[in-house]
Amino acid sequence: MITRQRLAAGVCALLAALTAGVAFPAGASAGEPTGEDAPKVNLVLDVSGSMRTRDMDGGTRMAAAKQAFNEVLDATPEEVQLGIRTLGADYPGDDRQTGCKDTAQLYPVGPLNRTEAKAAVATLSPTGWTPIGPALLKAADDLAEGDGSKRIVLISDGEDTCAPLDPCEVAREIAARGIGLTIDTLGLVPNTKLRRQLSCIAEATGGTYASVEHTDELTDRVNQLVDRAADPVVTPVATEGAASCAKAPTLTSGLYTDREEFGKQRWYRVDVKPGQELRASLSVGADRAVTPSYGVLLRAVTVHGREIVRGEAAENGRTDVLSTGLRYPKAPSDEEEAPAETVCLQVTHSFSAASGVQTTPGLPLELTVDVVDGPSQADDVASFGLGRGWWLLGVLVVAGFLAGLLWGWLSRWRFAIWRTN
Repeated sequence: MITRQRLAAGVCALLAALTAGVAFPAGASAGEPTGEDAPKVNLVLDVSGSMRTRDMDGGTRMAAAKQAFNEVLDATPEEVQLGIRTLGADYPGDDRQTGCKDTAQLYPVGPLNRTEAKAAVATLSPTGWTPIGPALLKAADDLAEGDGSKRIVLISDGEDTCAPLDPCEVAREIAARGIGLTIDTLGLVPNTKLRRQLSCIAEATGGTYASVEHTDELTDRVNQLVDRAADPVVTPVATEGAASCAKAPTLTSGLYTDREEFGKQRWYRVDVKPGQELRASLSVGADRAVTPSYGVLLRAVTVHGREIVRGEAAENGRTDVLSTGLRYPKAPSDEEEAPAETVCLQVTHSFSAASGVQTTPGLPLELTVDVVDGPSQADDVASFGLGRGWWLLGVLVVAGFLAGLLWGWLSRWRFAIWRTN
């Protein structure tokens, strides 16, 4: 019995040490800023009549948007120049021609005065049409000057009502201008047609699409996109993974884009020298209707197929982008000219297309690869997979052993006292 108690104490200590020593995946991107000018963001908000609908945490979509904007304005980095443009905010009538011109700059793009911007947002009231195309053209004009990063964040709860000016074609036209502008889109309604239109707008400029149905989700997502504008701009490199590691392209540090078909795998190769650490992250986006419950898997394996480390994530249909990552530090070598190790990265996802949905091309994926100098000190948090778990493991094993001895001695002492009495 005493032996079992000691063994249990040691196992608990070992599990605790291993848990504490796990290094979480992290991604890093490589690239340079596009210019010296301040980053600019233009928030484009749908203020059409449908924004009165009460389906956002018990309140209207407009109220959720206002709350999100106020919190975003408080959190906007000082270096970001931010503006707000509306669509459908001023004309309540039925004249199509007039309604499709209803877009205005509520707050000009420039240094942010939070009080003035909040006061402008407070005046908004759901009113008219949904002229997404005309609003995007004007929003791009608002950002035309300067060489810094430029981003439009479009938030809408409905499709454009001003065809034949197709918003997707407008986005392609904006991309063709070559002004380095990215359009991200957020849909407030899980609607297939809206998803298709907003996804097309985002893809045309290298942006992202997401569906949000709660106020806190809207706030978090807009904050992320505004913060991203302040980060160095990275131009993704299009690549094409292979069906096996032997035929896979060799990648260096950078940001890559590809598409992966349903039920298929993608392979890439990365060379890691002794003393270096491979950091890789993966994001897969659902740009069309998919069935709930899906996941993504990123594996690092040797050329002989032995798994080194993996990163995985799963969801139940509540997000449109799923991400994971991994880290692999290769131990230093005593040889001066030690060869690099070829690491195979395997990308797999379990998305499946909903009934009647086109399965080609595959889903878009974004792969970040970063090969950096590995940890040089034993206390590095990612030191060869355990980080501080190396010394913590030893401390806890010794502590568990001593605790087991103490518990055994106390048990024997109590048993002896019981027999004596």
